[in-house]
Amino acid sequence: MARIAGVDIPKNKRGVIALTYIFGIGKSRAIEILEKAQVSQDTKVQDWNDDQIGAIRDAVSYYKIEGELRSETSLNIKRLMDIGCYRGIRHRSGLPLRGQRTKNNSRTRKGKRKTVANKKKATK
Repeated sequence: MARIAGVDIPKNKRGVIALTYIFGIGKSRAIEILEKAQVSQDTKVQDWNDDQIGAIRDAVSYYKIEGELRSETSLNIKRLMDIGCYRGIRHRSGLPLRGQRTKNNSRTRKGKRKTVANKKKATK
């Protein structure tokens, strides 16, 4: 199992797919990294030699990934919440922030349904 940027990437997968296990690297960036490192996309991780792994590590080091990227993202969200803008308020209350409707959907953001009891009508 190769270890790149503090992440154990699976050895039985192709290089492009294996690199996507690193937070901040998607498929297009993985292709870019492998081209920079001059490693074939179809080669499995277990077939990489030490020189190729070193070249991939060097290519990955140019990008903001893993802990650094996670901390930057959380700081950006915290900044939005501190200034009290619309997106920050939506983050704070756990609601969707990009204009989606919330009457029927948005269960991923809102969580499990909370049943609200009905008020009984007063009889005379």
